[in-house]
Amino acid sequence: MRSWIYLLTAIFFEVVGTTSMKFATEYAPLLGYLLMYVLIGLSYFFLALAVKRVPVGVAYALWEGIGIVLITAVSVAWLGESLGLAKALGLAVMIVGILLIKFGTRAEPVARGQEAAA
Repeated sequence: MRSWIYLLTAIFFEVVGTTSMKFATEYAPLLGYLLMYVLIGLSYFFLALAVKRVPVGVAYALWEGIGIVLITAVSVAWLGESLGLAKALGLAVMIVGILLIKFGTRAEPVARGQEAAA
């Protein structure tokens, strides 16, 4: 369970870090880029923690896919970008693909003595 929390944390930092790029270019380049690099670094750090227990393909697909969907939602809601039919359809297909990857991956059995680490 802890690995899934790490993955959600990685996704959060990726979304905030990527969103901060827009603000960095418009308002405070030096501080904005520094913040962006720190947040993206934290995202990779938590992704690395997550892949200790979550299969890499699943973790990366969820990290990148959910991140893209959330970044698009943020860009439409707060940054005034448009969401056309083609982009919405692409996001829907991506979500279906993420779900297929997640549900198509079998969980590995936990070895004795490792239950507490999970």
